[in-house]
Amino acid sequence: MVQPPAPPARTSIVIVSRHRPQALERCLTALSRQDHPAIEIVLVADPGSVDICPDLPLKRCVFDQPNIPAARNEGIALSAGEVIAFIDDDALAVPGWASALTAPFADSRVLAAAGFTRGPDGLSWQARAERLTASGQTRPIGLDGAALLPVEGGEPVNTIGTNCAFRRDALLRIGGFDPAYGYYLDESDVNMRMAARFPQALTAVVPQAQVIHGLAPGADRKAGGVPGDLTRIGRSAAIFARRHGGGPGWVRESQRRRLLRHMLAGRLDPCAVRPLLATLERGLAEGRRAVPAPLPPWDRPDPPAFRPLPMRPLHEVFLAGWHWQARSLRARAAAAVAEGALAMILLLTPGFLPHRMLLTEGGWWEQRGGLWGASRPGDSPVFLTSWTKRISRERGNLLDLSAK
Repeated sequence: MVQPPAPPARTSIVIVSRHRPQALERCLTALSRQDHPAIEIVLVADPGSVDICPDLPLKRCVFDQPNIPAARNEGIALSAGEVIAFIDDDALAVPGWASALTAPFADSRVLAAAGFTRGPDGLSWQARAERLTASGQTRPIGLDGAALLPVEGGEPVNTIGTNCAFRRDALLRIGGFDPAYGYYLDESDVNMRMAARFPQALTAVVPQAQVIHGLAPGADRKAGGVPGDLTRIGRSAAIFARRHGGGPGWVRESQRRRLLRHMLAGRLDPCAVRPLLATLERGLAEGRRAVPAPLPPWDRPDPPAFRPLPMRPLHEVFLAGWHWQARSLRARAAAAVAEGALAMILLLTPGFLPHRMLLTEGGWWEQRGGLWGASRPGDSPVFLTSWTKRISRERGNLLDLSAK
């Protein structure tokens, strides 16, 4: 007799946000249209943002310190799900994300899950499957599909904070996130401590669980992802390496390359490179002086009762046309969204413009680009095809997001 599939794990989704209300609102819009039947959203945000989207029944916590790990711990304390997922406020969960990311937890050996993350254009990869070294560096894992992976040679699978999930009990047993990091490598530190505590556990790599991660400005970052200060990155890298027995020197070359990319793209003044690298050295020196202590046992009270989002069945509406038809197509998409549909628009131009995908303020997904432009990771810059074949291909690209 075939056993029925286990019901999806009750899942708490924690979002930390600080002074980015516009990005946060779009993030919540995408989450409110997930198909997972048992999710609650825990919002940890500054006083000006914590009451955003008042129509959504969220658990809300006011927190206005520039310390993401500490804020995530506040979110954990309010989370009543068996699984806790994390997403950044400048990220958009594609349709089906929550269901795909949490499905592997039906296997009791799985304590963590990592999805695939797209860049701000919505179509290039920002992060995929990686392993984590004791220095905080990552190395890619070649995978063709989903996998359950153990710790290998002391290296766990890396999870990034904008697209990951953990079994709640395991997070509590390692004490949650470490506020010593401020930000950067804090989730990698969780991976290392969890691997040490549960060496036989598995991490699920879930390519179908995708988010589109933006580059919204923050405390240490300007528009377009241009760094404004590298002190906290250097400090975190030094603390991580000291705790886990690695060396932080790699971060110098990594951040130098990052700055040069921004400089060559015209986003960073060449005269700013040396001062920024000086802030990195200051952070490394601070981190070397820090003494990373073990986290105390988790002793927070039990969370409030699980508060699920009301789920409504979503039917799919796919629309396609030339960019000069955008007004009428968007009106139809808006009407479909108002009726409870998952609406998607493909807008094409007669050229080679690379494609971009985003979630609009109206609540529909929109992909824009040239008839012969690249639209998927690995595409050639020139993708010769017919109108009919292009529509068919991109319809699959958009609708596959909700079918995974």
